[in-house]
Amino acid sequence: MNRNLFRKEMKRHALSLVIWMIVITLLISVTMSAFRTFVENQSKILGMISLIPKGALSFKGVTDINGLFSVLGFYATNNVIYMMLLGSIFAVVISSGILLKEEYQKTAEYLVSRPLTRSEIFCSKAAVVFVHVLLLNLVTALAGLVCMLLVKKEPFSFPAFLVLSLYTFLLNLLFAAAGLLISTLVKRPRPITTVSIGIVMILYFINTIAKITESISWIGYVSPFHYVRLDVVSPAYSAELSNLLFFTGFILLFSVLSYRLYLRKDIYT
Repeated sequence: MNRNLFRKEMKRHALSLVIWMIVITLLISVTMSAFRTFVENQSKILGMISLIPKGALSFKGVTDINGLFSVLGFYATNNVIYMMLLGSIFAVVISSGILLKEEYQKTAEYLVSRPLTRSEIFCSKAAVVFVHVLLLNLVTALAGLVCMLLVKKEPFSFPAFLVLSLYTFLLNLLFAAAGLLISTLVKRPRPITTVSIGIVMILYFINTIAKITESISWIGYVSPFHYVRLDVVSPAYSAELSNLLFFTGFILLFSVLSYRLYLRKDIYT
């Protein structure tokens, strides 16, 4: 990895990272500020929730309606959607463009003419993606924790919160690795932001449909969102080994494939 290139890319994407942090933190703060009002109107809300199909609740991790009235259950149901969906979009957008932009911005010739190997270029930029995804998750998870501490009425499970945060981070990292892979497969130098976001949205939609419709629930297994457990109020809630292996396995696979393909790719200058 080249430190100068790493620092340059970190500065280049710093503003985007800060904006995403602010937006997601604000969404979390606004949602969590409504928790006490939500609990105070429990009887009315239970009446409304009873009209909602179970499938429509299950895709948000609601297996026990009473869990919605715990601060961690409320957080998982409402706010992790922000990090699952928006965090994944951020990850795939930055990763899918960080290698390609040198080509479609006509700066690839300058970059490759410097005393840098393709391996250094790839590793430096992949490290930038990893750090950005990590920082986004750390800041937003901390924001969620602070909000829960401010509005909670009863203690909540901190280990369960950590597991939930780990799942979200791995999901975002998987899409980051997928973005790198997609960018190395593109033959012509052009922005693929729309395509990348579309992939995230389609996979999220597949997971939603699979949980709402029992007859086609099997289709959910093709979506990474399926492997994030949201039932944080369950006593048995934990980081399941099979889910962790799914995420780490595909992250490593996509990263290695991206690296190998980038070393052989025809770079347009």
